[in-house]
Amino acid sequence: MAGILTKRAVSPAVITALLLFGAGALDTPALAGAACTAGERPLNFGFYAFFAPLSYSADEDPDSPGFNTHLGFEADLVSALEAMPGAGLTFTRRPIAEWDDIWLRPAGPRYDLVGGGITILESRTRDPAGWRKIAFTAGHIAFRQSLLVRAEDAQRLARYDALGGEVRVGALAATTGEARLLQLTGLADRAGILAAGVRVDTPRGRVTADGSPDYFITAAAESPGLAGRRHLHPPSGRMPQVIYLGDSGGEAELLEALARRRIDAIARGEIGNRAAARASDGAFAVTAIDAEHELGGFALAVEDAALRACLDEKIDYLTDHRRIGYAAWLEDPEVFMRRAVQWRAE
Repeated sequence: MAGILTKRAVSPAVITALLLFGAGALDTPALAGAACTAGERPLNFGFYAFFAPLSYSADEDPDSPGFNTHLGFEADLVSALEAMPGAGLTFTRRPIAEWDDIWLRPAGPRYDLVGGGITILESRTRDPAGWRKIAFTAGHIAFRQSLLVRAEDAQRLARYDALGGEVRVGALAATTGEARLLQLTGLADRAGILAAGVRVDTPRGRVTADGSPDYFITAAAESPGLAGRRHLHPPSGRMPQVIYLGDSGGEAELLEALARRRIDAIARGEIGNRAAARASDGAFAVTAIDAEHELGGFALAVEDAALRACLDEKIDYLTDHRRIGYAAWLEDPEVFMRRAVQWRAE
């Protein structure tokens, strides 16, 4: 998909990609000032429609014209990519309502790349058969997992080890929010293998884990018998219940459930939780900040190495080697566009 690239200059963002995925992650070096083109056509960019404030639709109703309008941190970053003189980038943006396996969509014919606050994981580069189909850009945002709770529960639910069997934590399946919650509460180990005795309600009935690898949940996949899960029951009163929502309405369903006391907490990224807390007029609070950081990037087909490298170079410039992150954008939403117009293609 990329045009002819002629000048070599490997950026720190590209080095990050090599560290994340090894030498195979980058088949063509990033080339300073080169155009990232796909011939004469715009690139088809799919964005997750329900991940405010990182990536979301102006209207949550899929039948509304506003559903096609991309807003948020990543929307402004993509607009800045289009505005860079000589970069040769234009995008046709398409909203995606379903989160499940969203990172695998560039392996098909409809999308060239996909975004939406997607954490970069090696496991997300492979299809269900284990074939490597996807690669990620080097990473343009860092975030941590957390809990969003009602303000009155902030002290009671301040830590993951305070989540007992009576606590109902809402999660969106196949997210790092879910995966880290399971690990940090002992419901699963670092590999995602569920603890013995964990019971999972699915559309086909209840499944009970025996502690073997036959029962696992990660941010990229799950055991076939756990697909479509709705409720996870802990084997011990020292662990929380997990309630699964958001299949159709995204994280808005989780927020409504928290406000209506159907759940007691939401496990998701700190950025989204802090935005929800600010918008709640004091009704919600953020607790249990995870000690581990994650990097988010855009997903492309693995064979689009030249385009990926060229995008890394431009994104690396726009984010000033990732020094301009979410906090800087929130304070000044025009920061990426100002840097874009200063770009000079060589």
